[in-house]
Amino acid sequence: MECSRREALSLLGMISCGGSAMAGSILGPDMSASPGRSYRDSNERRELLYRLLGDLPDRERPISARKVSEEEREGYVLEKLELDLNGFEPVPAFFAKPKHVSGRVPVVLFNHSHGGGYDIGKKEFIEGRSYLENPPYAEVVTGLGWAGLCIDTWVFGERNHATELDTFKAMLWQGRVLWGMMMYDSIRAVDYLTSRPEVDPGRIATLGISMGSTMAWWLAALDERVKVAVDICCLTEFHTLLRKNGLAKHGVYYYVPSLLKHFTTADINALIAPRAHLALAGLQDGLTPPEGLDIVDAELKKVYAELGASDNWRLIRYDTGHCETPDGRQEILAFLKAHV
Repeated sequence: MECSRREALSLLGMISCGGSAMAGSILGPDMSASPGRSYRDSNERRELLYRLLGDLPDRERPISARKVSEEEREGYVLEKLELDLNGFEPVPAFFAKPKHVSGRVPVVLFNHSHGGGYDIGKKEFIEGRSYLENPPYAEVVTGLGWAGLCIDTWVFGERNHATELDTFKAMLWQGRVLWGMMMYDSIRAVDYLTSRPEVDPGRIATLGISMGSTMAWWLAALDERVKVAVDICCLTEFHTLLRKNGLAKHGVYYYVPSLLKHFTTADINALIAPRAHLALAGLQDGLTPPEGLDIVDAELKKVYAELGASDNWRLIRYDTGHCETPDGRQEILAFLKAHV
C-alpha cells in the first residue's frame, strides 16, 4: 500500500516510488529558449509579459509628486519626494541632481536591492551597501553631471508596513502579483522622470544589484524609453535555477504566475535588444548559476548580432560572489558614458 501511495504521488511529480526526489518533474518541463521570437514580435511579446504581472492599476492614471525636503550634499542636491504612482500608497523617493544643472541631462533610475534589508530601501542610493563599491551611486551619477532617482519599492524603506510574504499572499488573493506591482511603480517612475525639466527623456538608464538588477532588466524589457540597462549579480536563467534546486535563493517577490509557460530569461532580455545592456556576474554567486549565464549570453549574442548591434550587449564575469567589484564599477562607468 505504501508503494502504491508513493506511485500516486510520483504521478504528480512529487516523489519516486523509491523515495528519492524527482528533480524537475513537478517543476515542469524545460522550455527551449527562443529569444528570436521576442525581438521579432516585440510589441506583442512585451504586452504579454506585462499581462502576466497581474491586475495592475490603470497605466494612464494621473501621477503626482510632492517635495518633502531638499538639502545640499557633497557635490549634489538631494530632494526627498513623495510620489503618487499607484493609487494605493505613497511612494517615497530620492531625486539627486548636480548643484548646477544646465539644460536637460541624462538620468539613471537606480533600483535598490533586497538583501533582507527591509528598512534600507532607497537609502542604498545615497548610503551604499556592503556588497556595492564606494562611493554610493547618488554620488557617481551626479558626478557625471547626470540626475538620479531611487524609489522605495513595496515592503522596503518607508513602505515596510507589512512583511514581504504577507504582502505577496494578500496581493495574490486579490489577483495581483507583488513583482507586478513593483514593476508598475518602476514604469510610472519613468513617467515621473520624463516630466522633470532637468531630465532628457531620450537618455534614461537604469541599474541595480541583486533585486535591483532584476528590476533593471525587466524594466528595460517592458519600457522602451529606457535606453541603457546595467544589471549587477542577478541575471538568473530560470530553468537552470530549477535544475540546480535554487528557488529558495530568491525571495518570494521574484515569482510570477505562469511566467515559464511563455518566457525564458533570454526571451525577456531579448526585448531589450538592440538597446545597450551590460550584465555583470560572479562565478561563485549561487543566485546566478554559471551554466545559466552561458545560456543567456549565447542567446543574446545571437540576437544582438542579428540586429547589427553586437557591441550593445556585454556579459562580464568575475571570480567572486554576490557583489560589485572595483573592476566592475569601472566597466559600468565606461558603459554608461559610452551609451547614455
